Amino acid sequence: MQTILRARLRSWKEMASENPQQDIEKAKETQQDSSQQIQKAEEQHKQQGQLNFTTHQFKIPQKEISGPDDIPRWEKSVAYRDLLGFIQALNDAVKGKKISDTYPISETVEKLINLLNTLDKWIDEIPPIDQPQRFGNKAFRDFFKRLKENSLSLVKDLLPEDKQSAAEEISVYLTEGVGNDTRIDYGTGHELSFVAFLFCLCKIGVLQQEDAEAVVLKVFERYMVLMRKLQTTYRMEPAGSHGVWSLDDYQFIPFLWGSSQLIDHRRIQPKSFVKEDIFQHFSKDFMFLGCIKYISQVKTGPFAEHSNQLWNISAA
Repeated sequence: MQTILRARLRSWKEMASENPQQDIEKAKETQQDSSQQIQKAEEQHKQQGQLNFTTHQFKIPQKEISGPDDIPRWEKSVAYRDLLGFIQALNDAVKGKKISDTYPISETVEKLINLLNTLDKWIDEIPPIDQPQRFGNKAFRDFFKRLKENSLSLVKDLLPEDKQSAAEEISVYLTEGVGNDTRIDYGTGHELSFVAFLFCLCKIGVLQQEDAEAVVLKVFERYMVLMRKLQTTYRMEPAGSHGVWSLDDYQFIPFLWGSSQLIDHRRIQPKSFVKEDIFQHFSKDFMFLGCIKYISQVKTGPFAEHSNQLWNISAA
């Protein structure tokens, strides 16, 4: 499974700053920073490889990919390489690990869980409305509006005082990570936006390397539960789905990280995950099997027909 899904990516330590020395030289050239600030920036880059808050300017993200011609530029960017490095680092961190295993739970991880719990409560407070359309319940737009109005304060609650300036930029990725309020749909692009949100928290040093296991097995797993609740409550359409030719209508990342969890598992082989007794029994500990269980709940008919690509993987 990992052979099929993985790419060659960068490590966690390498992903933070492409050229910290360039940042330092820029600060020296402008002569706006004192020698003490420059020394502090140098020490920060050497020890952490994180963003230099004395020189970095945060800005609200805007759409840069408008068509196929923009893809090569994105694929050659530092952001693309670093984001993939983050995904790979988390993938490596959860090899052979169960959700119920013991691993460090930092204060930031606990705050992220509380944030997702808050969004879960909002779904209960904003029930679906009666409407003639079967899919795309318009009550989702009220949920999205509440998140958009409160995302900045939610993110600020995650950040220490000296990193509050990053909140306005990072909060956009949180908002975009729950779906599109115009189309009332959700897909892998929204999933990636939430992963980018987590990546940004790592980039500014709020999430540390020792949080890697908990980020996947606690935070992202809680996010998955939340997204499934959104999808079923508001009957959200899959965004850009390729039907039976994609792994899943909504997700991709949990299949990658979930397959890493299953590496060298003695009982669960690729041919096993489509068996109901396997995914029912192990779904609480393995993200991949949680996805299979959810698919079995929301789709009808033979598995080989509605999830052809996953069925093919089971023959690996």
